[in-house]
Amino acid sequence: MFDTFAVLLSERRSKAEQLRVVSGSNPLAPLVRTGQARAMTSPAAEAADASAPRIPAARVQNLTKDYGSGQALVRALDDVTLNIYAGEFTAVMGPSGSGKSTLMHLCAALDTATSGTVTVGDRSLSQLGDKELTRLRRDEIGFVFQSFNLVPTLTAEENILLPLSIAGRKPDREWYDTVIATVELGDRLAHKPNELSGGQQQRVAVARALVSRPRIVFADEPTGNLDSRSGAEVLTLLQQSVHQHGQTVVMVTHDPVAAAYTDRVVFLADGRVVDEMRDPDRDRVIEKMTHMSPEA
Repeated sequence: MFDTFAVLLSERRSKAEQLRVVSGSNPLAPLVRTGQARAMTSPAAEAADASAPRIPAARVQNLTKDYGSGQALVRALDDVTLNIYAGEFTAVMGPSGSGKSTLMHLCAALDTATSGTVTVGDRSLSQLGDKELTRLRRDEIGFVFQSFNLVPTLTAEENILLPLSIAGRKPDREWYDTVIATVELGDRLAHKPNELSGGQQQRVAVARALVSRPRIVFADEPTGNLDSRSGAEVLTLLQQSVHQHGQTVVMVTHDPVAAAYTDRVVFLADGRVVDEMRDPDRDRVIEKMTHMSPEA
């Protein structure tokens, strides 16, 4: 797995601003859940959502990724075409080795494709130089990883503000306060990672991903190291960021419960997109995964 923040830290300016802001109270009520982890919305809101045009935040066209060569060649992705829609929570699922993490790495500009294109906004990643890719990762993409990837010597607040410090940008105070209120970390901002629970550390990681208002947040197994309660809290935060703040989130997961928090699930097998599901619930996802070949 790529250590994204090791890359970002290597690009950090020698004099990062020490940014301190005060968090506000939480104005956001938790989303009400059914047993299938679906948010409750009104029929009118659902009708409006259904009629709204779906605009891609990123587009993948004929994407192929090979590792090795000759008899040792492994095709991790095989001619994948896919849209990632703005303002949606999308899960990518598939058996081990299906290519889901490879797809995320290519879309997040952490790796390069063998062939095909990834377009983020209106820019093709293959047309960008190293400096432009660095700026794109820093300014337009947020990351949430299973292992948290927090800097142990920094406080929670400093970790949250790290992407802005790297970019030399000051936070939008109102947005920062909203993010801190949403993740409910106002009384933990001065704590270092070893003073926080696993769930709190991942909430710091979610806040860090959101604070710069990126075009897309990529989350790679974000609940993999958490207990079920902490995992549900993190998934609710990601869902809130989409449904209440218009964020675009793409999550790689093997967990049907996690997938049930999303708006759409894309299924991969043998490096190809084999199906997708709108408005998923746990039981439908389990049924679909059960019928997918374990060798895929």
